[in-house]
Amino acid sequence: MSTKEKVLQYLEQHKGESISGQDLADKLEVSRTSVWKAVNGLKKEGYQIEATTNKGYQLSIDTDLLSEAAIVPLLSEALKGHRVIAHKTIDSTNLEAKRIVNEDPTFEGVILSEEQTKGRGRLGRVFYSPSESGLYMSLVLRPVADLDNATLITTAAAVAVCQAIETLTGKKPQIKWVNDIFLDGRKVCGILTEGIMDMESRTIGTIILGIGLNFREPETDFPDEIQSIAGTLFDKKNAAVTRNQMVAEILNRFYLLYPDLVKRSYLDEYRKRCFVLGEQVTFPQGNETIEAKAIAIDNDGGLVVALPNGKTKILTFGEISIKIKKERRKII
Repeated sequence: MSTKEKVLQYLEQHKGESISGQDLADKLEVSRTSVWKAVNGLKKEGYQIEATTNKGYQLSIDTDLLSEAAIVPLLSEALKGHRVIAHKTIDSTNLEAKRIVNEDPTFEGVILSEEQTKGRGRLGRVFYSPSESGLYMSLVLRPVADLDNATLITTAAAVAVCQAIETLTGKKPQIKWVNDIFLDGRKVCGILTEGIMDMESRTIGTIILGIGLNFREPETDFPDEIQSIAGTLFDKKNAAVTRNQMVAEILNRFYLLYPDLVKRSYLDEYRKRCFVLGEQVTFPQGNETIEAKAIAIDNDGGLVVALPNGKTKILTFGEISIKIKKERRKII
């Protein structure tokens, strides 16, 4: 860990408190000049560090930049060995995860970014990822118990995100099958699960789980094409928690579920939060748009729908459409 990373970690752990340059140097066993250089470097990166005569350095409580130093201390013991890599800007965290795995197939951890210039959603869509307003992260996973069912992984991630939001904010998010998190009738999070094939075994060797969460309102409005449906957890300034806290909570929650994914114990909660059950939905089939009633989530995370002819069908991938009712826009 570099001196700058050590300084940031200490200031993050003592956010809002002042410490003199000499005391900080003594604690980190580095020179005072090294501390000064590290602080200046952090300021250039956007960290709000105040330097006051006779008091020293203080990291403002308003600072909320994604960083390994702020996230790692909040992770459970099971995750202490996982890498956390935070970027200022990147094309796509999923693409970066693939590049890293290509160089180091043993890598396990999470890649984060303040901004994505080519954020990706399902079905090749663009995922709007403005700077310093969202959580854009990709988890690099090893398949558990030969399980490569992307739907189960996606549904587990959806439950973990909902649990994290509810734990930290008290708000009660819901799920639109299969991968969207809604709050007050608006989409606040999308999930994209991708697999990397092991050519020797012809099985999925690595799973990339991308999560994009609209944490606070961006400085500029959402693009016209998503303005009517996109939402955020908080407005521009009134976030009750930091993004680093939310990242850590999501990771902790997901890694509680992931090792026991084959037990499918989390699916009951997924079903309770899935607001499409009991509703009329539409989905594409060939050149047609089929209307059906969503009636259940099966044990593989598939959506069971009742067709107009009385038969049932299980949807395992793709996308459904549902008209968001006005009452869903009320604060839960």
